[in-house]
Amino acid sequence: MNVIIIGCGVIGAAIAYELSQVPGINITVFDKQPPAQASTGAALGVLVGIISQKVKGKAWQMRQNSIQRYETLIPELEALTGLTIPFNRQGILHLCLAEDNLADWENLAAIRHSQGWQLEVWDTVKLKDICPQVNHPQVTGAVYSPQDRQLDPTALTLALVAGAQKKGVTFKFGVNVLGIPTPATSQSIAVETTAGKFSADWLIISAGLGSTELTAQLHQKVDIRPVLGQALQVSLGHFLGNPDFQPAINGNDVHIVPIGGGDYWIGATVEFPSNGDEIPPNHELLESVKQQAIAFCPELATAKIIRTWSGLRPRPEGRPAPVIETLPGCNHVLLATGHYRNGVLLAPATASAIREKILSGE
Repeated sequence: MNVIIIGCGVIGAAIAYELSQVPGINITVFDKQPPAQASTGAALGVLVGIISQKVKGKAWQMRQNSIQRYETLIPELEALTGLTIPFNRQGILHLCLAEDNLADWENLAAIRHSQGWQLEVWDTVKLKDICPQVNHPQVTGAVYSPQDRQLDPTALTLALVAGAQKKGVTFKFGVNVLGIPTPATSQSIAVETTAGKFSADWLIISAGLGSTELTAQLHQKVDIRPVLGQALQVSLGHFLGNPDFQPAINGNDVHIVPIGGGDYWIGATVEFPSNGDEIPPNHELLESVKQQAIAFCPELATAKIIRTWSGLRPRPEGRPAPVIETLPGCNHVLLATGHYRNGVLLAPATASAIREKILSGE
């Protein structure tokens, strides 16, 4: 069986690695640029799973599946490839503000407990004792999720590619897809590229924002729009709070992510296009995110900005994210795209869902 994957961000790479475990599947992955260049390279890698407000249905199931899979996937990839994937196992700490209802969080903690997961609601005394770096008059408490994680999305994607290559997957980077002729039969599909023409039994489109143009060629346009996110890396020269307890901290949609050695990622903005698809980075918004982080952890005021970066997240227009389905009218074309702000989080579950669709012949 031949499978072609278009797009090698974290989603395409995860699918390639997952399918490489199945004997008898020949996989070729195309991307016009090197891996992890688009939205993956801009992500902060905060895996908001257990602490998310999703408690049932597919949205929760996918989060749960991914959080569980990451515990085995990271060591598995590191052993296979010899690469190191920075993986913070110290959880996520969510700071509650005045508008947060702590009773709602207590309720979520009870639901998670019934599902076999941990979630702790802390008062301000406990918060100050454990995380003295948090010092903000409006913080009314915190929710600690010890089983959520944070990882480096680029390192993860490169390890998925390396692992898949060891299992026989072919990657063709710097190759543009020129066209997808409408298949004459439902059993085979052709892809024309700058590296030649290839045919496959299954085509998987995991090209993020590039998915719109690809699906349009198949007369089934899936409308995916860009949302810009900016972030910055700062160097403090020392750890915030307790060096032995460095969870990812978030509050009011601002993340403070420890990446080792007294360096932190801070982000991210959420910027929608004002006209067309062009989104020039709004420096004032990035500055406001930085100031919010400083308000939560005043020590960050002395940190030096090492770099800033931005990326476009793929958000489906007029429908929930992500889009994981068979393309209507094209039985052997699968979509795994439009993950918006949850691509890294949902990559393992997405790969598993695609594998099931292919093996069941859906």
